[in-house]
Order: sequence, then structure tokens, then C-alpha cells
Amino acid sequence: MKTTHIVLIGVIAIAVGVLIMASGDMGTYETFAEAAKKEGTVKVVGYLSKDKPMEYNPEKDANSFSFYMSDESGAEKKVILKAAKPQDFEKSESIVLTGSIKGDTFVATDMLMKCPSKYVEEETRVKAAI
Repeated sequence: MKTTHIVLIGVIAIAVGVLIMASGDMGTYETFAEAAKKEGTVKVVGYLSKDKPMEYNPEKDANSFSFYMSDESGAEKKVILKAAKPQDFEKSESIVLTGSIKGDTFVATDMLMKCPSKYVEEETRVKAAI
């Protein structure tokens, strides 16, 4: 076997290993009820409950932000995010949290927000002009 063949097999093996490791993070989204049944971290997608209070006091703890979120099934839970409050959080369309259920709260270690598109208003103006 040539050296290039051995190197090529090694590169393919490494690529397969990386893909297998990355696939562990590509889970499905859960509801709060499903997350309560599972051990470890899960991803929950939902919407901010704007009528409930949000608590963030950076002087007391800059890495603790709490709010209420409804999941896609309509269940609502208090969420404690172990990070600072994101800018324009109130404007988010949907939220994806990574974390776990602890008692009656969901403790999140990571959050992704889908914010409204800045192009929606522009699209509306273009359609109105047509």
C-alpha cells in the first residue's frame, strides 16, 4: 500500500469520527414534559411569556437571568438562564434553550433566539407598492 493511501484512510477515519461526535449534539427539540422525563441536557423550543415578570440584577449576579417561557405544547415554566440577559430579548420570536429540569424550573446553560427579521417591514413596503 502506498503512503498516500494510508494517509487518505487516516483522513477519512478522522472525518468519520468528527461526524459521529458532532451528531451527538444534533438532537431533537423536547417539550417541558418530555424534558422532565430525561436525564442530562435537552433542547426545548418555545416562546417568551411576555405577561410574566423577568428578573435580571447584574449587581447581584450578572450570570443569572430568569423569565417564563411557554413550550410548543403550551406548558409554561420558569427558566433560569446561567448567563447575562441578551440584548433585545423581549423582541425574540422564539427561543431555543439547552439545559435541564430542576424541580419546577428549567435551568438553561445556553440560549438561541430567533429575532424578527429586519427585512419584514421592507418586504411589506415593497408588496404594498406593487
